[in-house]
Amino acid sequence: MNRTPASSGTAPARPTVRTLSLGAGVQSTTLLLLSALGELPKLDAAIFADTGWEPKRVYEHLDRVEREIAAPAGIPVLRVASGNIRDDALDPSHRFASMPLYVLNQDGTPGMTRRQCTGEYKIKPIKRQVREILGYPYPARIPTGVFAEQWIGISTDEFHRAKDADVKYTHNRFPLIELGLSRGDCLALLAEHGLESTPKSSCLGCPFHGNAQWRTIRDESPEEWVDVVEFDAAIRAGNARANADGRPLLGQAYLHRSRVPLSEAPIDHRTRRERLGTQERIAFDREEFGPEDGCSPYSCRSGEPV
Repeated sequence: MNRTPASSGTAPARPTVRTLSLGAGVQSTTLLLLSALGELPKLDAAIFADTGWEPKRVYEHLDRVEREIAAPAGIPVLRVASGNIRDDALDPSHRFASMPLYVLNQDGTPGMTRRQCTGEYKIKPIKRQVREILGYPYPARIPTGVFAEQWIGISTDEFHRAKDADVKYTHNRFPLIELGLSRGDCLALLAEHGLESTPKSSCLGCPFHGNAQWRTIRDESPEEWVDVVEFDAAIRAGNARANADGRPLLGQAYLHRSRVPLSEAPIDHRTRRERLGTQERIAFDREEFGPEDGCSPYSCRSGEPV
């Protein structure tokens, strides 16, 4: 695979620091590894935004890459948070940035709640940490020319999701695209270094899980399955809210796209593409597999880039 960065033809301004938005999924783990190997510049920090409700596998993987990759390379892994998304969703007294829940409206029509969780639980705490690293915590004014070069794990498969930062103190950079690396290339590189088990990075109860992801939780992690089933039931017991102002949701909310209780949802349904066993076709079957690599803080695969 080609790992020679593309040249922009102009010399960019020198960043004050280099940080990585570390979702602990395939692409961001690849960037951390490439920096640790010296194939990319050394990072000043890798920032993991913890929703408080990540799968056990994600926390275990994060611990491993911090211990085996980041620490030996002298790259600190900083864990930041804006609360616990599960607890906040079920606390009627708490200001809550809504999850994208599937809704059955009072008139029987389907709908969805707004997706605000990425901004609140991923982007906001990362921005706060970047400010602190730069030495200008909110509300201090950051001088012109002081900025963090923030690496984001978007590969060539999703180049259209690469967006500029919405603040001047952060300049987004997409090294995987510069290197011409696809998600498949990332998987191959991780496998070379014993990291083939890198999980998808998304909340345990993310409504954008595909059937395969729900089955994996049910079949391989019974305690987590009980957790998501209980949460799914709780959001229909008066705890789901329409948005951050606390208004109750008019209708019934569900985690599964079928809009039936998760314990009864047709997650054992395997699509025709899966039954045919054609991997190239399976890869894009969102109903079965969900978004390809879970939730990336700055390019949530559930919909439009944030």
